[in-house]
Amino acid sequence: MFQTRRSKLIYGILFDLIGMASYLGGPFTVVTDIIWAPVTLYIMTKMYPSKIGVTTGIFSAIEELTPGLDIIPTFTITWFLSRILNPEKPSKSTAADSQ
Repeated sequence: MFQTRRSKLIYGILFDLIGMASYLGGPFTVVTDIIWAPVTLYIMTKMYPSKIGVTTGIFSAIEELTPGLDIIPTFTITWFLSRILNPEKPSKSTAADSQ
């Protein structure tokens, strides 16, 4: 499910939107944050099984529980961080085809 960078970005944007649902008001405000905080920690560590995933997962859970911080797109930021810290290396077949 989270195999490609593209799928991680798409799911990350979706998860960020779910986390921001508490801004809709009504019953979503508190209930969504309380339920969503541990879920984001779990999903983040599954999407990024490294120090990046654990660190941002903890940050994401804290962010969901702190009023006013839901606007931070933690999953999308983590996707960008993973791209910067772990860039894809071109495969040998791609390099050989371009010559």
